[in-house]
Order: sequence, then structure tokens, then C-alpha cells
Amino acid sequence: MDLETFALLRDDEGQALLEELRDYEPSREIAVATRLRKRHPAGLVSAALAQARLRQRAAAKFPVEDARRMYFTPNGVEQATRAPVARHRARRFAALGARGVVDLCCGIGGDALALAREGLRVLAVDRDPLTCAVARANVAALGLGDLVEVRCADVTEVGTEGWDAVFADPARRGGRGRIFDPEAYSPPLSWAVEAARASPYGALKVAPGIPHEAVPDEAEAEWVSDGGDVKEAVLWFTGKGEPRPGAVRATLLPAGDTLHGQGLPDPDVGAVGRFLYEPDGAVIRAHLVAEVAALVGGRLIDPTIAYVTADAAHVTPYATGYEITDVLPFNVKKLRALLRERGVGVLTVKKRGSAVEPEELRRKLKLEPRAGGEACTVFLTRVAGAPSMLLGRPLRQPAAS
Repeated sequence: MDLETFALLRDDEGQALLEELRDYEPSREIAVATRLRKRHPAGLVSAALAQARLRQRAAAKFPVEDARRMYFTPNGVEQATRAPVARHRARRFAALGARGVVDLCCGIGGDALALAREGLRVLAVDRDPLTCAVARANVAALGLGDLVEVRCADVTEVGTEGWDAVFADPARRGGRGRIFDPEAYSPPLSWAVEAARASPYGALKVAPGIPHEAVPDEAEAEWVSDGGDVKEAVLWFTGKGEPRPGAVRATLLPAGDTLHGQGLPDPDVGAVGRFLYEPDGAVIRAHLVAEVAALVGGRLIDPTIAYVTADAAHVTPYATGYEITDVLPFNVKKLRALLRERGVGVLTVKKRGSAVEPEELRRKLKLEPRAGGEACTVFLTRVAGAPSMLLGRPLRQPAAS
């Protein structure tokens, strides 16, 4: 899609087409396209169908009613921040006292929209003309034009004076896929750090796999997961005490629970107890497994594996708990016989520190689904360095009072 085609989507005929495609089924696209091309230009129909597909994909990241009104590019959908994550960051900016934010590398405007919905003024900047046109259309579609200005410019040439906060989301994808070297981001991480340092409040979105040693000493690093999926890391800068320089935290959405690093030493290693705790991915990325072990009074099953075991049951938002029934050396035949003997019909396979892939194990087990059969979770891992199988079931959460 180019600017001219996007402009056609925004005129009356394009809008009518998009409304007609509001609930279309992709499986019927050929029939729908054939019918629409009898009444509309073929190029416009193709663009409208593409936009309808993108809106359906975007519903995984944005509220459905927003996604149905917004506009997207393929890269925009792929790289946009998931709405709950953007909302969390916007609320942190507002809680810090920010009132106006420069959103550098704004893309299709997902973060700018979240900031504006928290009542912050936003200058959203991107260098791609089509991306900026899409961002402006999204601002207008959601009625936030009074709070958001979209500017098409090179972010490295935009002054941030007069604004009390900077947010930057450097591009982490290139022609060959994901970029892992922070200095190969566009713009480089070092430039983004300087832009954040120059503002009273600053936040930089980076890949969740960023090495801890690449985090500047004066930044707080926050890893964020949403629904159990690690989505990003954010480097926060401010000279006003919060966020704390050098601090580390893990935030779990949608509940918003935050685990703060306490600088604890690595947990002890010991035998597998009755209960096993699988820390959330954000906790693991933030290197806060020791904090989880302290919360549940636990220990590691292996010095290199992020599984915590304990002898008593605990409920924590930062880890999923399991009651362990068996601890066995890895052996497919023994596992198959045991599962069949117990009438297991629903099997969940997890791995950490094992070369065996879950689907490969499922094929070898050759279990037949059984209606009403027992459920079992199998952990493929290492215990004190030895390949092992742990069998168990999820801990039941206590009923709400």
C-alpha cells in the first residue's frame, strides 16, 4: 500500500468498502473480491481486503472495537505494542508526573494512543510518510486529535525541549529479521539512551533478550509479560528517585503485579520437593528467580535451571505452582507405561534444560486421547545435572473470598 491508495481508503468509497468488510470471513475472500470488483476499482478492493485482514490480526493486540476502526500496515501490526502493555507504560509515565511525551519511532501510533488516553499530550514522530499517515488516521479514528500531533521526520533531528518525557522504540527488525545487537537498532540504543537522559523522564523499549550488562547503570530495567508471554523490556530514566537507577523489576499483566529485585544471592540447590514452581518469563528475564524462591521458601532443582521446588504449597502471582507426584530419570518407555497405567488422557509437556522437544516426546509416547482421562503435566528437565522427568498437576488456586 502506498500513500495514494491509503488516501483512497479514507475517502467515502473506501470507507463504505471497509464497513462492508467489517465482519468478512477470510475463507470467502475470493467470492467477496469477485463481487466487490463489479462495483469498485480492483486496486481499491485489494487494498480494502488487505486492511480488513490486518484489522482482524490487530484484534490480538488491540481491543476489538479499536482494531475495527484503526488502520494498519503489515509491519505496523507486527511491531505495535500490545494495548495492555502500552497502557501500563502510559500509566507509569502519568504516575511519575509526566504531562507531555515525545514518542520517537511511533509507528502506527499504538503507544501514542495509550499515552493520550491517560491524558498526556503527545508528539509522535516517525520518518516513514505512510506510517505517519496511518498514525494520524488512528489518532482521528479514536478521537484523540486534541492531544496527539504526528510529525514525519527523522527522530534524530527532532528537538525534545519543552517536553517533560521521551519514549523511544527503536526499530529492532531489518531486512534479515530480528536485530539482536542493540547498537544495530534504528536508531542505535546509545543514541536513544542519550535522548532519554536529556529529558526529565525517559523510557526506552528494547528487546526482552537484552543482556543485563547492556543496561546503563543509571537506568531501571523493567521486563513486562502479558498473559504469560514476555513482550518487552523497558529502560526507565529519571533523576527524581523513582525509577531507581540500577533497579530491576518484572511486571505481569493484566493484573499488574510487580516483583522488585532485592539483590538476593542465587538460591540453594536441593532435592525435588512436593511442589514445583515455574517462574513467569518476565521474572526469569529479569533474573529474579531468587526472589521467587524466597517467596515460596524454595530452592533450585539444578543450578542452571529456573525451576524452584519447595516442600509446602504457596500461591504467588510470579510463578505457576505444581504438585509433583513422580521424579524419574528420563526414559520414554517407562513414562509411556506409567501414563497408560494411570489412564492419562490429557498430557501437557514442558521443557527446560532438555534437548527433547515436547512434540517429539508426544509422538514417541503414542498416547490415545481418553474422554474423562486423568490430566498430567510432564516436565523435561535436569535435576542435579541429570536428565529427568517430573510428573505432576497444577496447584489449585484458592477460591475467592
